[in-house]
Amino acid sequence: MSSALPLSSPSFRFDSRQKSTHPRFQRLQVFCKPLKSHSQEAELEANSQNIDEEGNGHQVLVEKYGNGTSKRYIVENDSVIRTILKEHLPGTNVSEDSNTPESHDELFWLPKIIKDFVLPSGFPESVSDDYLDYILLQFPTNVTGWICHTLVTSSLLKAVGVGSFSGTTAAASAAAISWVSKDGIGAIGRLFIGGRFGDLFDDDPRQWRLYADFIGSAGSIFDLSTQLYPSYFLPLASLGNLAKAVGRGLRDPSFRVIQNHFAISGNLGEVAAKEEVWEVAAELIGLALGILALDTPGISLSYPVLGSTWLSVRLLHIWLRYKSLSVLRFNTINLKRARILLNSHILYAKVPGIDDCNQMENILMWERFCRPRIIFGVSLEEMVIGKRRGSTARMLLKLYVEEKYFLVVNQLQTKFEVFVSFKEGATSLSVLRSMWQTYWLDQNWSRSDDLFEQLERSLIELKAGFDNFLQQLEEAGWDTNQINLKVPKEISIEETSNSLNGDL
Repeated sequence: MSSALPLSSPSFRFDSRQKSTHPRFQRLQVFCKPLKSHSQEAELEANSQNIDEEGNGHQVLVEKYGNGTSKRYIVENDSVIRTILKEHLPGTNVSEDSNTPESHDELFWLPKIIKDFVLPSGFPESVSDDYLDYILLQFPTNVTGWICHTLVTSSLLKAVGVGSFSGTTAAASAAAISWVSKDGIGAIGRLFIGGRFGDLFDDDPRQWRLYADFIGSAGSIFDLSTQLYPSYFLPLASLGNLAKAVGRGLRDPSFRVIQNHFAISGNLGEVAAKEEVWEVAAELIGLALGILALDTPGISLSYPVLGSTWLSVRLLHIWLRYKSLSVLRFNTINLKRARILLNSHILYAKVPGIDDCNQMENILMWERFCRPRIIFGVSLEEMVIGKRRGSTARMLLKLYVEEKYFLVVNQLQTKFEVFVSFKEGATSLSVLRSMWQTYWLDQNWSRSDDLFEQLERSLIELKAGFDNFLQQLEEAGWDTNQINLKVPKEISIEETSNSLNGDL
């Protein structure tokens, strides 16, 4: 059975339970048809071409989604857009991978969702040729290491007296199982962070390093609570380990990015080794001071004093972490620094230097709270609204024919907000160009003026001023070859021959 989705819907959903026969068309509605064979796909292609031949509509573009599904937008007239949603069936090639099938032969059997979880973005082009071989051998190596860790834990616990009163090793083994289970629950946190958020650390390592301390502090609170509720040791210790493992999952990759920032001579190994020296020295001093504090009767015998002492030291720890991260001076451009640089260029026709920009960067600020608000990776159906959807789509194609993105101002919001959707082949520079246009519009926007006239003016200013912006960045010492502005993978737009030839 076919099901319909209004084009003006603010979001889109794909229901795998939907079934359909031949594609049907209705005004301002989306119909989903899973293609079960090449013949059905050819039939759908022929139907789309017949629309053009009969003069009833023009195929404008194809919107591709990360799960392999694609949607074809066809302009019927100035007020109507018809769309066809083509589902991707398991076992068929996803278009984004079709150009390099030989690169995925080793893992052809692995579902795409698993590949995205365990492998870096852009694999295998984004890593060296020996990456996969190393990881596949490193995995069983780590498994055997943790087996050994589990086995020796029982001996360690028995040596400190666990199970000694029973005269058997059963108590020690049970304690070892509980202790290792606590570690295993914590490891789940690291697994989730690495798989789900692995692409965030290159962009803003300072922010995630600081968040790691916040989350680790929350885990320590659970550990402190075990003294109050010893009967709930395992769940409390497990929650503490989970929180600290999440913090460690944020900390380690963030710090590797920071170490790479330090190694300007390609001496990453030496930088990491010397950092280890500093860390071990700090660990020894900290352990000594901690033992000295525990030997103090006022701390060891009073839980409130112990808790308040921990809180005071922890707050000092977080403040020192913030100060240490604040002194870092990155010459690469991430989303926050790009906002600072663009705002300055639009307002004052100049960009701040590396030191000034890094000082102005707010480490704790989330991107969603930054203004003007930019929403990347938006579906066309959210951008093309109103009664004249077909005319709006034509205007967007005409305006952005030379750009690798589409940008519109969200007129449904009282505060200034833009939607950006990227075409196939968009790069980090495309993201930066869209942000330059956004900041120009934010400074010159008027709700009383025509939308497309203002978009056209902003594109004219972009062509005139963006090269000067890049030149100033290079003169100020910014690394324009390393722009950490990622193009969203969820949605990309492919322009068809009809739209590119202006046959609208």
